[in-house]
Amino acid sequence: MKAALVLGVALAAGFAQVAAAEAPADASKVEMRWGERIPLRDGVKLSATVYLPKGQAAPAPCIFTLTPYIAQSYHDRGVYFAAHGLPFLTVDVRGRGNSEGEFRPLIQEAKDGHDVVEWLAKQPYCNGKVSMWGGSYAGYNQWATAKEAPPHLATIVPVASPYPGADFPSRNNIAYPYLMQWLTFTDGKASQGNIFGDSAFWASIARERFEKGEAFSTLPRIFGGEQKTLVEWISHPAVDAWYDSYAPTPEQFRALDMPILTITGSYDGDQPGAFEFYKTHMKLGSPKARANHYLIVGPWDHAGTRTPQTEFGGLKFGPASLVDLPKLHVEWYNWAMAGGAKPDFLKKRVAYYVMGAERWRYADTLEGVTAEEKPFFLDSTANANRVMASGSLSPASAGKGSADSYVYDPRDVSGAALEAGLDPSLLTDQTLVLAADGKRLVYHTAPFDKPTEVSGFFRLSAWISIDQPDTDFQASVYEITPDGGSILLTNDILRARYRDSLREAKLVTSKATLRYDFNRFTFVSRQIAKGSRLRLVVGPINSINTQKNYNSGGVVADETMADARPVTVKLLHDKAHPSALYIPFGQPE
Repeated sequence: MKAALVLGVALAAGFAQVAAAEAPADASKVEMRWGERIPLRDGVKLSATVYLPKGQAAPAPCIFTLTPYIAQSYHDRGVYFAAHGLPFLTVDVRGRGNSEGEFRPLIQEAKDGHDVVEWLAKQPYCNGKVSMWGGSYAGYNQWATAKEAPPHLATIVPVASPYPGADFPSRNNIAYPYLMQWLTFTDGKASQGNIFGDSAFWASIARERFEKGEAFSTLPRIFGGEQKTLVEWISHPAVDAWYDSYAPTPEQFRALDMPILTITGSYDGDQPGAFEFYKTHMKLGSPKARANHYLIVGPWDHAGTRTPQTEFGGLKFGPASLVDLPKLHVEWYNWAMAGGAKPDFLKKRVAYYVMGAERWRYADTLEGVTAEEKPFFLDSTANANRVMASGSLSPASAGKGSADSYVYDPRDVSGAALEAGLDPSLLTDQTLVLAADGKRLVYHTAPFDKPTEVSGFFRLSAWISIDQPDTDFQASVYEITPDGGSILLTNDILRARYRDSLREAKLVTSKATLRYDFNRFTFVSRQIAKGSRLRLVVGPINSINTQKNYNSGGVVADETMADARPVTVKLLHDKAHPSALYIPFGQPE
């Protein structure tokens, strides 16, 4: 199912996207210094390009971005911030661009970021207050730097931040072939942009491997070499202490009391990571820290968290969606580090855009976005495995019909050619949903009798039995418009062996019915149109874009087509097994 997978694919693919400033700044106001060398504690020197306000009269708060995508990628940002009075440095991470050392994704950035902060604070153009800028990888490394508590780090603005173990290098312990594409892009000193950007080339590789049923663990050797980083990632199939080392410890989260602005989007592929950081800090931070942590969730995809667009993925948004994010950054830095006014946009601590209604709303807390979480119970009068003969979602009472079922055979690769030829970023395409008719379960609500806001996190509690020790599920929610159009709202994925915990594998040892809780759906805020229905689709993950589980119960990364076992999945929805989709309804006006 392409549409159901699009958030996960964007999660990975968006990890490397970069964006330029919305409008060119006045370069005549900027002085550039090329090839600055920043010494680190172990003797390695990082390369930086320095952008200074021309004629700067006094030291000022300074900003830097630490990037594996070659520092010149952010030249426009450097000019923009310096033209607005803030010295800005684009810094190549260790081992990339013109920096010395060896690149080890993610883990190296904590101590290196600390050292850059403290070096920058001592420069004559800096007043001792330092912050960071950036999204995706450069959003993550702001959190990594902050956990090391550099004394002169005054604030961070992490945008679209992946959280290792939550959404990268896998989401819910399910990995992506895209990892090899990204590691090829960031291999060596130079940019491999043309290789990375050839989507047809990578799709053909993924399709060929999918159709042959090759083991995921062979992915690091597809070009004849050995990707040590990917081998290391694959060797950790579940969240563990190794993943924990990438993020702040509970004690470090408690110590974070600087102002923080978190930015993500409803269709940001790294939204799960951004929320993992945000929620953990909200749980562990002091009252003061929580009061100074603001959250923005826009109607954006991954790139849009830096440069919003009114159209993407087949959707269109109103002019209010075009927030001037560089300007907002400048206002935030001036407030957090220079005693300026708080940005007008931040009316409350949580700002979220209601798609469909095309406007911003505000709440004091993330929980306050949702007025009511209401169960809609799954039911059917016949097997609900057809789009046009689906089951129902009703708030009235638990279902009364007999179990619905589908059979998933991992040897079925019939959808590969179709999937390889489609745009994986589309949020409005039903091609693969319809092509898989009969191979998954479908449920619809009745048409809504008035425009209705859903805002927050969906949940699905489903009573399921399987006749194999393991399999992968995906659950997706769509708005189906009165004219039959489809809009993907949110999705979740779950590997059966991790149904109770992402830290402990527990194979299924009987055909007994078990409750599966899909509680990691992505955040969404949308006004469902009058006459629209919600569609829930539950089925297997069988995509060229995702690690394949052959259902044998072995090490998933080592399984091949020879290990494939067809699985029969039964979903119950009777009084004793009240399977339900929990819908988060928004606050009344």
